[in-house]
Amino acid sequence: MSEFKKSEINIEVVTDENRVPEGITWSAEDGNIYKEDAKALMLSVWDSKSQETLRIDLWTKDMPVDEMKKFFHQTLVSMSDTFNRATQDEKMTATMKDFCDYFAEKLEITQK
Repeated sequence: MSEFKKSEINIEVVTDENRVPEGITWSAEDGNIYKEDAKALMLSVWDSKSQETLRIDLWTKDMPVDEMKKFFHQTLVSMSDTFNRATQDEKMTATMKDFCDYFAEKLEITQK
């Protein structure tokens, strides 16, 4: 019988009196990450029963707009890579990548 390994990823959010995030930290023991600061996060969870995506989108009040634009762009690029790995749909992946390029161009984001 194989033994299962359990991993945890922890997210801590500190808010002000209006419940606006002031600080976000995350930890992942398997990645040797402990209470690393973050300015924003997007978490999506698929609920198979209800056939819908549940989401948590948070960003600190001091997250600069230019960084938010880069965060969105890099998230979109990552999503297209994940879509390709999950579906092997090269045609749609290319379409998604084209949109990512368009998004970066319109927002004048320097791509790396």
